[in-house]
Amino acid sequence: MSELRYVRPARVRPLPEGTAPVVRLKGLTKRFGKVAANDAITLDIYPGRIKALLGENGAGKSTLMSMLAGRYKPDSGTMEVDGVPVRFASSKDAIAAGIGMVYQHFMLVESMTVAENVLLGQEGTFFIDPDEMEARVAAMAETYGLDVDVSARICDLSMGERQLVEILKLLYRESRILIFDEPTAVLTPEETNRLFEALWRMTEQGKSVIFISHKLEEVIALADEIAILRRGRIEGELDPSAIESKADLASRMVGREVLLEVDRQPAEIGEPVLEVRGMTGLGLTDVNFEVHRGEIVAVVGVAGNGQKELVEAVTGLIKPPIDTVFIMGQPWRKFFAESTWNRSMCYIPEDRLGLATMRNQNLVDNLLLTTRMGFAKGMWLDKKRAERDTEALIEKYDIRPGRIHALAWQLSGGNLQKAVLARELYRQPRFIVAEQPTQGLDVSATEEVWRRLLDARAMAGVLLVTGDLNEALQLADRIAVMYRGRILGMLPTADEDTASRIGPLMAGVLD
Repeated sequence: MSELRYVRPARVRPLPEGTAPVVRLKGLTKRFGKVAANDAITLDIYPGRIKALLGENGAGKSTLMSMLAGRYKPDSGTMEVDGVPVRFASSKDAIAAGIGMVYQHFMLVESMTVAENVLLGQEGTFFIDPDEMEARVAAMAETYGLDVDVSARICDLSMGERQLVEILKLLYRESRILIFDEPTAVLTPEETNRLFEALWRMTEQGKSVIFISHKLEEVIALADEIAILRRGRIEGELDPSAIESKADLASRMVGREVLLEVDRQPAEIGEPVLEVRGMTGLGLTDVNFEVHRGEIVAVVGVAGNGQKELVEAVTGLIKPPIDTVFIMGQPWRKFFAESTWNRSMCYIPEDRLGLATMRNQNLVDNLLLTTRMGFAKGMWLDKKRAERDTEALIEKYDIRPGRIHALAWQLSGGNLQKAVLARELYRQPRFIVAEQPTQGLDVSATEEVWRRLLDARAMAGVLLVTGDLNEALQLADRIAVMYRGRILGMLPTADEDTASRIGPLMAGVLD
């Protein structure tokens, strides 16, 4: 199982002759300062079809769809819905026209339940009994095969479960034009398959689906049509049946050959940088493992099976039971009491816009979040040097739009993730916790991140928490499979049967 596969049910793919587009975009242009995010884009969306938008990070996919969803106003060009020109003053106008969008960065109220979030702001829901509210949302979730506890509070959900809530919000509005921006980035393979089945059911009802993704195997399996964006322009549209391979599609998207794999050479194994000994509590049971300098240990499992609690305990977000976590030879409490800004531990969180960065601060200030002591001279902060180093990191990691004063929220999800990775590797860590490090990155950037994590083994050990099994198999020396707070197996990737054993263990089936 070197890569995941999605099987599409048999259905009529050709578009009936004479079908009119439900949405037509003509010459749509959007600029942010001097940067043209979208440049004279023309695109048609048809009913009962899934149109995939493919492009590198910063190509303009999310900006284009944000205009259709009423979040941004185009600088020029027109939009038509059912052949009628429209101008949306807000997302509320787009929703009224039957257009809904699930964004990369979730828009949920963390203190409220799943059901409350889904019905929030919906007409006629003010006086609904909480039990009736939950029953409505649970019925809809069951209809589309989306498994989430409707009575749970958002703050207690994993990122994958939060994504499902955003999808439920869209479904509840009965939108007929549905835009999904990287909806599978935080989903497990099983959750992704269930989402695909839901999307196919929507198109059978005549709904239009626009699907933005960097996962090429998903695009090939799911889409009826593929539009490729590059540097803010439509480079072409493809029929998925004409694509010879995933590598062929990747080269068309990036404009050059992409290998979609890395050459993982063995590294010299050094001292342990993380030791977890008999950790019980926080939803975990008797967790034992080590990470050594020179190796990558991946943790995989269905969302909500203890990965979040393990990461929080290791990285200092919550206190683990005493004498269960040792980092670089020191007990957890002593390590964090004496830790330095560099050559220590770094953390690349899954929540890049909430936990990893300050959304309303620029890239320089976000660099300083975890490196401030490295730029301090007594009471003073060398901001000029921080600006120079930020510029160097932007160039090295190809972070777009390439301006040090761009605010975090203005970056695409993939570019923001690259900025976080650049900042944390700048610290020359000896222990790296990387949580979904390539989530939302295009194939070219994913390869680059993989290479950097592999290169980092020369100085560090890496704990990789990922929902991408192919990523785990490509990068890791060992894979820990978690189920209900336990590690059911620690599998060396050098063994031929490791790939086939992961799935059953994720479902709680022991060998």
